[in-house]
Formats: sequence, C-alpha cells, structure tokens
Amino acid sequence: MVSIEVLSRSNFKKWKEDIEFAMEMVYVDLSLVMDKPGDLTATSTKDEKSLYAVWMKSNRICLLSMRSSILDHLKIGLPTDCTAKELMNEISERYRVSSNADIGSLLQGLFNMKYDGNGGVRDYVIRMVDYQTKMKALKVELPDTCIVHQALNTFPPEFSIINTNYNSQDESWSINDLIARVVVEEEKLKKEKSQVAL
Repeated sequence: MVSIEVLSRSNFKKWKEDIEFAMEMVYVDLSLVMDKPGDLTATSTKDEKSLYAVWMKSNRICLLSMRSSILDHLKIGLPTDCTAKELMNEISERYRVSSNADIGSLLQGLFNMKYDGNGGVRDYVIRMVDYQTKMKALKVELPDTCIVHQALNTFPPEFSIINTNYNSQDESWSINDLIARVVVEEEKLKKEKSQVAL
C-alpha cells in the first residue's frame, strides 16, 4: 500500500515524490514520463494501439490520483483538460522555488549543525553528507574536505584528539576515514564514561 500525502502550501516536493512513487509502484507512471502518443488511425499498428491504450489508462489513473490528493482551494486555476504530465508541470510551476534559495537554505543548515550527542557521530556526519548531496544536485560542489573540516569543527571538546590528529597530518581524510575514526573515538568515550560510572 502506497500513501500519497495531500498537497498543501508547503509540501510540494514530498507530494510530487509520493505521486511519482505511487504511480510507478502500480505501473501506471507512463503518462507522467511520456507525452501522449499520436491519435489512432485506420492504419495504426497493433503495438501503437496497445501503447495508446496503456498510456490512456495511465493518464486517467494519474490524473485521478493527483486531483484527489490536492486540497480543493489549491485546485483553483489548474487546467482541467490536460494530460497528467501537463498537470504536473503546471503544479511544479506554481511551487517552483529559486535554486538560489534552496542553496542558501542548505548551506545555512549545514553550517549551523552542531553535534549534540544524539544519534551517534556516524549519523551526524551522514546528515552532513546529505546536505552535500542535495547541494550537488543543485550544481554546487562541496568537496569532501569541506565536510570533514566542518564536522571536526562542530564536534564537542571530547573529540579534540581527532581534531589534533587530523591537523597534525599533511594528508586529507575522506569522509569514510573521518567516520571510522570518530566512531572508534565515540566507542572509547562510551567505555570510559561507563567505567567512571561504575
């Protein structure tokens, strides 16, 4: 069972992902990725007729799914006589956000991160990599060394030995090198803390 989050003012990306995933899961996403095939004629081949029938079914299901998952007041002004692909493009235009705004928001999120001890250091670094990946999709390349430095600069004082080790070397670490080292240090700190507690 696939659920589609109802489109509201602030969840377009999630809604679009839900629609695309749901339609792909039930094998009816053809009309979202392909323009309408040419109209059938007396000379249309069996394959052309089959493709047309599959596309029409896909379009009908996609349109129904899309329209039923949009709040009524947000449907105002949307075309009613269109294909699913055209409707998705129209909705996408309404919710288009400047990539510059996305980049600024992602950079702010990355550079405001602080490790608080929740979830472990591996998850913390992976969240940083997630920001890096999202920025790469927007054509902003942040090198791994930037992520490594940012992570090292935001770890609490207990991890200062890792920072010292990194700064005393001439070579840069990969993100995986950093993760391996900080996970070992985290385990060591946990053991020390439990021994002190005992």
